[in-house]
Amino acid sequence: MSSRVAAVIPAAGFGRRMGRSTPKQFLLLNGIPVLVHTLKVFESSPLIHEICLVVPRGMEGRCRTELLEPFGLTKVIRIVPGGETRQESVYQGLLKTSPDVVRVVVHDGVRPFLSAELLGRVIEAGKEKAGAVAAVPLKDTPKYVGDDGFILSTPDRARLHLAQTPQVFPKKILMEAYQKAYADGIDSTDDSALVERLGYPVRIVKGAWDNIKITTAEDLQLAEKILELRHHESGRG
Repeated sequence: MSSRVAAVIPAAGFGRRMGRSTPKQFLLLNGIPVLVHTLKVFESSPLIHEICLVVPRGMEGRCRTELLEPFGLTKVIRIVPGGETRQESVYQGLLKTSPDVVRVVVHDGVRPFLSAELLGRVIEAGKEKAGAVAAVPLKDTPKYVGDDGFILSTPDRARLHLAQTPQVFPKKILMEAYQKAYADGIDSTDDSALVERLGYPVRIVKGAWDNIKITTAEDLQLAEKILELRHHESGRG
């Protein structure tokens, strides 16, 4: 039986919240584009057999010449034009995975600090149930707030987590979840939410606080600090 695993990497946003003309995935982090940092984790993982990269429509050629070829990223077998929403982009990437793919890992292209260790744990946990999601527990007390700005309730923090990526699912189940979402007029920024709504069990895997998603200029500054800290710690080792 095939155990082929594909990674779908949505990187089709234009990064308008970043406040720059260059899409955030092309911005340099320690001299290397953010998206390349992410792709290198999947390129080097023996658990990943192919990558479908989803990019802004019209930038397919730029991605190949500026990102893939210079850095030897050979596992990217498809460069797919994205859609108007993240959900649409992931679905387009999912459709382009090879027919013999059994499991799909979805990971945001602008989460460059994913470790091989966390990727492996999520993939392994995903074998047990219908999926697995990296997530971190809340540090602060959440408040449920009404439209008027007043607190309605205080949820139990112990039961709440912040979802990250990677998220892994059997391809068949993820396809079903996406197709049902479109049929029901649902749009979500979280892949697991689409699987959960069909009643499939999804396991939480302890994520990492430095597995940040770079969305704003402040996130990019934080990313630079994380790199500095990592280099400092590796130098001591």
